[in-house]
Amino acid sequence: MKNFKLSRFLGMILSVCMAFCFVSVTVSAEDRAAVDIASTEDLEEEAPAEEAVAVMTDEDQSFGDVFVGAIKGLARDSGFAQLFKEGGWKNIVMLLISFVFLYLAIAKGFEPLLLLPISFGMLLTNLPLSGLYNPDLFIINEEGHIDVLNVLTNGGLLDLLYLGVKLQVYPPLIFLGIGTMTDFSPLIANPKSFLLGAAAQAGIFITFIGAAVLGMSATEAGSIAIIGGADGPTAIYVSSKLLKPTDTIDTGTIALAAYTYMALVPIIQPPIMKLLTTKKERGVVMGQLRDVSKTEKIIFPIAVTIVISLLVPSAAPLVGMLMLGNLLKESGVCNRLVDTAQNALMNIVTIFLGVSVGATTQADKILNLSFAKVIILGVIAFSIGTAAGVLFGKLMYVITKGKVNPLIGSAGVSAVPMAARVSQKVGAQENPTNFLLMHAMGPNVAGVIGSAVAAGVLLSII
Repeated sequence: MKNFKLSRFLGMILSVCMAFCFVSVTVSAEDRAAVDIASTEDLEEEAPAEEAVAVMTDEDQSFGDVFVGAIKGLARDSGFAQLFKEGGWKNIVMLLISFVFLYLAIAKGFEPLLLLPISFGMLLTNLPLSGLYNPDLFIINEEGHIDVLNVLTNGGLLDLLYLGVKLQVYPPLIFLGIGTMTDFSPLIANPKSFLLGAAAQAGIFITFIGAAVLGMSATEAGSIAIIGGADGPTAIYVSSKLLKPTDTIDTGTIALAAYTYMALVPIIQPPIMKLLTTKKERGVVMGQLRDVSKTEKIIFPIAVTIVISLLVPSAAPLVGMLMLGNLLKESGVCNRLVDTAQNALMNIVTIFLGVSVGATTQADKILNLSFAKVIILGVIAFSIGTAAGVLFGKLMYVITKGKVNPLIGSAGVSAVPMAARVSQKVGAQENPTNFLLMHAMGPNVAGVIGSAVAAGVLLSII
């Protein structure tokens, strides 16, 4: 009975929408016909505008005329009418794409915490006449800055939220939350993991060179290349700093590709891992990691912040906030702050970040050849990063005379903890008693640091 009532309710809504669409299409057709007729008329004896306009008095109008005119006017000014005008098909396509991503987030669980807000932001921004996001407000002025006052005065809701992206506020706050949830013990216990995390960043720089060779600008090449790090907040941070309004891609395009590939880690990585390793290598059982003291855990974030910030100053915002979050956690004296960063702050920023980034995925930025390049180059960057990590793992396998399982190298991309779980799964397929998860977490968390450093290097170069 409940399902029947729901079906009737949805049917009524759909009927109303279809009727409104019909009226909108009819009105649009009448408008076009009127324009065609007017363009063919002889205007040589045109009277002054004041005399040419016939004024209809209230007595000349019946109630039916007023009602029909009001309905036509409402339909003419509605978003439905805009969908059926020239170029409106692009908005329809983008709305359908947003439905696909909503399905993937809800039904398939593909990175739902960010993919769902992003796809709903895509839905909102492609509804005609909504006025929620206005890219013209974010054009860089002569002084090289965004007119923030203009955005605050004339911007819509999503414009205000997007300021957090353009001003690079959201990604560092996301890193703060990630830091409070990250355990660097596997990395501290096995410092060689740093090398695996660094090797996996090769995909970023190889793709950067490849994109430049294909004729893309340095800002576009750098924004696409960072996808290879499999780190959504870092990709957003870099692209929001590099991309200009004149570029053919935008931050939303990069974020969409980055989070899509993060969700596809369990599908993309295993074939590459199996292709580059032998059955014997995949079956290597690694020794148990040593215990890490609390003092080491406290010193680590402080030391990493100092060293990396001095080496690559551009990486300081991301690495600094990551390590601050971790220090809050490991200190044991800031439980309230840790709880806030892990839950309330992280959730709020995730919603704002996802919706505002999704708002930038307007039809003219997605339905073009550049978006196809982003998708292709993004998967190449991610695949190269995975392969580079595995190959370096094979090198360590040789150097240590079989004590390192090369599979943990694939976890060097910073999709935490999914990449480490993939290493565990593939290793367990060869040896069910093999437990690689903690060993893979070392390169995995090193990849988070590595992607932030790679982002700083790209920003410094470009």
